[in-house]
Amino acid sequence: MPTLRRQLPSANALFVFESAARHGNFTKAAAELGVTQPAVSRMLSLLESHLEVPLFLRTPNGTVLTENGQILYQGVTQGFQDIELAIQEIRARSTGLETVTLSVSTAFTTHWLMPRMHKLQAEFPSIDLRFQLISGSVSGSVEDVDLGVRFVSGEDIHHQAALILPEILVPVCSPAYREQHAAGAHDESGVTLISLSDSRIDWFELFPSFQSEALGSAHSLIFSDYAVVLQAALLGQGIAVGWMNVVSHWLDTGALVPATPKPTAIATERLCHLINSRKKPLSPAAAEVRDWIIEETRRDVAKVAERYPLLDLEALIAAHSPR
Repeated sequence: MPTLRRQLPSANALFVFESAARHGNFTKAAAELGVTQPAVSRMLSLLESHLEVPLFLRTPNGTVLTENGQILYQGVTQGFQDIELAIQEIRARSTGLETVTLSVSTAFTTHWLMPRMHKLQAEFPSIDLRFQLISGSVSGSVEDVDLGVRFVSGEDIHHQAALILPEILVPVCSPAYREQHAAGAHDESGVTLISLSDSRIDWFELFPSFQSEALGSAHSLIFSDYAVVLQAALLGQGIAVGWMNVVSHWLDTGALVPATPKPTAIATERLCHLINSRKKPLSPAAAEVRDWIIEETRRDVAKVAERYPLLDLEALIAAHSPR
């Protein structure tokens, strides 16, 4: 830190720089910081002089970062995030409540977690949950959260990973829809296949039985949010691909059922994990939530396996889990 102090005109220069870089405009940064625009310009000029490199390119429409400016912005942003997290942890300890932030899909939150939220809160009364929700395919950084559900191969140099399940897919629909429509070609109205717009799923490639049952009479409903895909299936609007780590609750309760008379499930080569960044050590509270989610999911899947033995879930999980 003494070295850092010598490299800066003042600690306040970093706050001014971060605001100006984020806004791309000195006037907006000044308004945010409660100072004048000339004061921001002077501080940034002083910082550039101190570092002996330009950090901004001035343009008629504002400012853009130079390559050196981008390097500094990345470091400052990460540093500020770490400080903010440390302050949040200190405050949480003083109140007796700990916050765990999850990066998960809207579908997982709506269709798996919400039905058992009361159970989670009873299990962990001193933990507050916050959510970073993803509506489409699950992806993105977990640098600013405690845990994220991601389909990854396992641990790497950047992340720790705890396996939930292999990726298991089951065509699902409401019991009434299966009774009325699952015959496919024998039903004049045909079947409706409900899909996620940015999914890599090819119905007829992964589930060949639908080729003969639905070809020529299949309709489509396509949504950008998987939570809506499953809601449509629950409301009897068609057949959806069910990701087992999300639909296990509804399969267990019977609100959704396998869509074909002979239940079909497949496992891909992908693995569903709860991951966290190695840059941010996992807190005991986050580790407890992680372990609870994994245990609850596997308990659900065991019930589904018992209810629908033809899915052969135990064999699928054993064959596709890392040894």
